[in-house]
Amino acid sequence: MNKTQLIDALAARFEGNKKAAAHALESVLDTITREVAKGEKVAITGFGSFEKKVRDARWVRNPRTGERMKAKKTAVPKFTPGQDLKNVISGAKKLPKLTVAKAGSAASAAAAPAAKAASAVKKAGPAKKAPAKKAPAKSAAPADRKSVV
Repeated sequence: MNKTQLIDALAARFEGNKKAAAHALESVLDTITREVAKGEKVAITGFGSFEKKVRDARWVRNPRTGERMKAKKTAVPKFTPGQDLKNVISGAKKLPKLTVAKAGSAASAAAAPAAKAASAVKKAGPAKKAPAKKAPAKSAAPADRKSVV
């Protein structure tokens, strides 16, 4: 998969908006690149970590001529995969199915949640009162379970 294909895949998660997907991808890559270039380690939990590794000067061999030459000290990027990524790649862990909106139906997919939200607001009444009553009930239930266990 190349960068364009990755943007297309991300656009499905951004309701078909390729511009937003491209901006998000560019922002993430730029931030990772800048931090690693400064010598910082960028760790994404479950995915992996990026860091700068310095290779010392060493003797190398030119494969064409067989001549030995000296390679200078250089810095290279290093990626270390995280445990979740390793488990998915090895097959030990399954990823959940991805629900992706089609690009052609992005307008209808975006309109459907808006219509549902509008009808829910009409049925529920004022939006501020309904969530406030439900929130304390949900937070109290886990506390009771913890005290019992």
